[in-house]
Amino acid sequence: MTMTSKKENKTATWIWYPGDFEIWLGNKFNNRRTERGAMFPPFWKQDSHWATVEFSTTVDLAAPETITIVAEGSYNLMLDGKLQFGMPSSFVIPVGEHHLNIKVHNQQTPPALYIKGNTVKTDERWLATYEDKIWIDENGVAHGSGIYVPAARWCFDDPEKGPSTFQLSRRSEKAVSTEQVEDGMLVDFGKETFGYLSLKGLEGMGLISIYYGESREEALDKNFCETLDKLVLTDETILSLADNDTQSRTTDYVMPDSKAFRFVFVVPADGITIREIGMEYEYLPFDLTRSGSFECNDEEVNKIWEVGAYTMDLTTREFFMDGIKRDRWTWSGDAIQSYLMNYYLRFDTEAVKRTIRQLRGKDPVTAHVNTIMDYTFYWFKSVLDYYQFTGDIAFVREMYPRMRTLMSYCLGRTNEEGMAEGQPDDWIFVDWVDFPMHKRGILCFEQILFCKSLQTMSTCAAICRDNPLENPPQGSISTEEYQQDAEYYDQLAKSLHDKLKPTFWDEERQAFMHSIEDGQMNTMITKFPNMFAIIYDMVDEKDKQTILDKVMLNEQIEAITTPYMRFYELEALCKMGMQETVLPEIKAYWGGMLREGATTFWEKYIPSESGTQHLSMYGRPYGKSLCHAWGASPIYLMGRYYLGVEPQKPGYQAYTVRPMLGGLQWMRGDVPTPFGKIHVEMDEHHITVYSDGGEGTLCFQGKTYPIPCQQPVTINY
Repeated sequence: MTMTSKKENKTATWIWYPGDFEIWLGNKFNNRRTERGAMFPPFWKQDSHWATVEFSTTVDLAAPETITIVAEGSYNLMLDGKLQFGMPSSFVIPVGEHHLNIKVHNQQTPPALYIKGNTVKTDERWLATYEDKIWIDENGVAHGSGIYVPAARWCFDDPEKGPSTFQLSRRSEKAVSTEQVEDGMLVDFGKETFGYLSLKGLEGMGLISIYYGESREEALDKNFCETLDKLVLTDETILSLADNDTQSRTTDYVMPDSKAFRFVFVVPADGITIREIGMEYEYLPFDLTRSGSFECNDEEVNKIWEVGAYTMDLTTREFFMDGIKRDRWTWSGDAIQSYLMNYYLRFDTEAVKRTIRQLRGKDPVTAHVNTIMDYTFYWFKSVLDYYQFTGDIAFVREMYPRMRTLMSYCLGRTNEEGMAEGQPDDWIFVDWVDFPMHKRGILCFEQILFCKSLQTMSTCAAICRDNPLENPPQGSISTEEYQQDAEYYDQLAKSLHDKLKPTFWDEERQAFMHSIEDGQMNTMITKFPNMFAIIYDMVDEKDKQTILDKVMLNEQIEAITTPYMRFYELEALCKMGMQETVLPEIKAYWGGMLREGATTFWEKYIPSESGTQHLSMYGRPYGKSLCHAWGASPIYLMGRYYLGVEPQKPGYQAYTVRPMLGGLQWMRGDVPTPFGKIHVEMDEHHITVYSDGGEGTLCFQGKTYPIPCQQPVTINY
C-alpha cells in the first residue's frame, strides 16, 4: 500500500507505527515505581510495540534523487516491489514514479525510520502497517491487502537522535537547608520536587543510606518512608543496590533513578564525607508564552492557583501521572482531569495524545483500562474532549478503531437490560470514601458514565463520517460504516438514557439511588451519580435544580473528601451558577491544605485531621501522595467557570465567555487555545475580553456581545 505526497515536505522527521512509541515509553514509565527499594510494576497487562513495521510512500521525481536512510532497527528496502541489496545508508531513486517500501525490525524499541532527500522525506504522510498480509501464488506473484494507517511522528527531527533517545529535561537545583540529625544529614529543598539526587565531593568508602520524604517526618523514618536508596562506595566503583547500577568511582555522583521528595535524609557510613547534596530537577518543558494564567484580588486564591499550576507541572511528564512519589503510573480517571486542567494551563496537546494512546494500548481488549470500569468510560470521553478543545480530526480518526474494539468489550459485559455490571475481574472504583458504600451490582454512577461513553462513540463516528479522507488508506473504515456506527451507538445511548430515571430515581427523595444489588435496590443516596447527571446533562433543568437542592446542598448526604471527586462536585455547582458558593469551598479545602504547609496539592484531604494524620493512607503512615494531579482542579474551575471560557466549536473556532466573579472583586487571566490566547478581565463594573482568534461571544446578564478577533471588547454594567 502506498501514498502519494501532494506537496514537498519541509522537514524530514522520524516516523513509527501510531501508538508504538507511547506504549514502549509507557512501559518504561510505569515500571519505574518502587516501594521500599523494590520495583513495583502496574496491575494491568502491558502491551508491546510491533516488532516489524513496513513504511511506504509513492514518489514522482523529475530528476534522480539520493536519499539518506536511518532506522532504529534492521531494515530492508524495496523499490517498485524489488528487494534491494543490504541495508543501504543512502540510495538513489531514479526519475519517474516509484513505490518505496521499507520494513524495519526492532525487538527492543519501536521500529522507526528517518529518510531525507531533496524532496523525499519521511513525515506523517507516509503509511505504516504491522502486517502486509502478502501471499504468493504458484507463479511467484505477490498479492496483499494489509491495513495501513498514516505514520506517527512527534518532535524527532535529528537523524542522530531517534525516538528511543527521548529524555525529559534537567536542571541543577540546590537545597534550601541542610542540618545534622543524629547520624545523618537532613536536606530540605523547600518544596515538593522531582528529580535525581546528586552527591558532590564524595570521599571515603562504605554504605550510604538515603531516605526520601514528602515530609520531614517521612524522611527521618528509616523503617517506614515510602522510598529509599542505598549506595556502596568502593575505591573503584559506586553501586546503587536498588537497581544494581554500577558506575566508575567519581567525586560527584547523580543517582540513576528519579524520585519525588521535599526532604532527604542521607546517612553515610563512618569515614564517608559529602561536600554538598543537591539535585537534578527533571521536567517536561512548556511554552510560557502560550500558557494560561489567573489573578484576582484574593491572595489566597492566587496562591491556590499557583500551587495548582506547580502540582500540574510536576505531574505532567512523559505522560500525565497521578502522584509523583508513590504510584507514578498513568491512570485514566486521574488523566482525564489532568487533560482538562492542561487545556486551561499549558495546552500541551502532545502530552494529552501520548497519555490517551498509552492508556489504550493494543487489541485484543482483555480488561478495562487500568482494570477499572469507570476509567474505561472516562477514556472514551477524553478523546471527544480533546477534539473539542483542539479540533484535531486526525487524532479522532486514529483512535476510533481502538474506541470501537474497546466498546465492543464493554458491550460484551452488559446485562440483559444493556447496563454495565461489574464482573469478578473488574475493579469498580468510583472514589475513595470514608463511609460504608458497596460497589457491587449495577451502580447508577456507572450507567451514567456508560451512557456518556455511548454518546461519545456516536459523536466520534459522526465526526469521522463527516470528515472523510480524500484518499483513505487501504483497510480504512468506510463512510458507510461510520454512519452505521453513529446510528447504532446513538440508539444504545438513548435506550440506556431512557432507563436511568425509571430504574434509579427515587420520586419521594428526588434523587438517583446508588445501585441494584442481587435484584434489590440499594436506596443509599450519594453525590456521585447525581452530580454526574448534572455535568453530563442526563436530566432536564428542572431535575438538575432538584438534585442541587436535595443532594448537592444537602448536609445529610455523605461528604466527599478527595480532590478527585471534589473536582466534579464543584463543577456541578458551578454549572448550576453557584460560583459564590464554590469560592469559599475552594478557599476552605485547598486553602486548608496550604495552611497545613502544602507546597503541592494532595491525594486526599480531611480538614478534621491534624499533624501526621495528613500523611497516612492505605494503612501506611506515609502512604498518601502529597503531590497528586487530581488535586489541581482549581486550575480548571477558574478558567472554565470564573473566567468562563469554553469552546463551542472544535478548536475554539467558536467559543463563549461567561465570566462570573463569584464573590471576587476583580479577576484577570488568559486561556490558551490553538490560535493563541483568550484574555479576560472583570471587576464589579467592567468586563474586557481580547482574543487572538476564533469567533467569540461574550455572554453576560442575558445579553450577548460579539468578540472581534484581535480587538478588545469592553462592556460596562
